[in-house]
Amino acid sequence: MKNDNSDRKMDEKKFRRVNRRELLKLTPALVLGAFAIPGLQESLLKTGLGFSDWASARLFRRGHLATTFDDAEVAPFDKFPINGYDVDDPGVDLENWTLTVGGEVQTPGEYKLSQVQALPLVRQNTRHICVEGWDVIGRFGGARLSDFFKLVGADTTARFITVKCADDYYESLDMATALHPQTLLCYEMYDQPLTRAHGAPLRLQIPTKVGYKQAKYLTELKVTNVLDKVGYWEDQGYSWFYGL
Repeated sequence: MKNDNSDRKMDEKKFRRVNRRELLKLTPALVLGAFAIPGLQESLLKTGLGFSDWASARLFRRGHLATTFDDAEVAPFDKFPINGYDVDDPGVDLENWTLTVGGEVQTPGEYKLSQVQALPLVRQNTRHICVEGWDVIGRFGGARLSDFFKLVGADTTARFITVKCADDYYESLDMATALHPQTLLCYEMYDQPLTRAHGAPLRLQIPTKVGYKQAKYLTELKVTNVLDKVGYWEDQGYSWFYGL
C-alpha cells in the first residue's frame, strides 16, 4: 500500500518544478509588461544599465588589447567623421593652452602640451566606434595616460579620473581603463598635429571604449574617488562603463 504522505510530497515537488519552469517562461513577458508601465520604465532602465556597467567592469582586463590594424586598413583622414556634442571648434587658444591637473596627485598644476609631448610617443591604428552606429579605423598618436600619471604623481589606487573640456563637455573613466596601455592623451592623428575639429590640442583616445568616452578639447583632468558628475551623456541616461 502506498504511503499518502509520500504521494503528497512527490506531488508538491512536481508542482514546484512545474511552477519554476512556468515562471521562467513568464519572466520575459513580465519584464516587457513592466516596461509598459510608465512609472517603472526609468527605474528598470537604470537598473539594467547599472547591472551592465557592473558586469562589464568585472570582465574588463587591463592587459587585453583592442585590435590594431595595418596602415593599409586605415581610412583616409578626410573620411574620418567629425563628431561633437556642441561645436566643432570651441576656439581654444592653442598657443597658451594648458591642462589643469588636480585631485589625488603629487604635483597638481598647469601642464603645457610640450610636457605631454616629451613623454614616450605611442602611435596606434585602432577602430573608433560611435554609439550612433558608425565605426572607422584611424591612426592616432600621443602619450599613454599611465605615463602622464607618473609625471604628475597620480595616486593610481584612486577609483576614477574626470576630465572637463573647452566646449563644456565632461567625462569620467574608471582607473583600470585610464591605466590601460592603449589609453592615450592624443595630440596626433595620421602623424600630424591634431586638428581643431578633431579636438586640438589634446583629447582622449581609448580604443577599449565607445566614442563618447573619448572627450575632445581637454582643459582639466582630476584624479578622484568621488564623482560629482559622471559624464555628459551618462547624466542623460547613457551607459557609463561602455567597454568594447
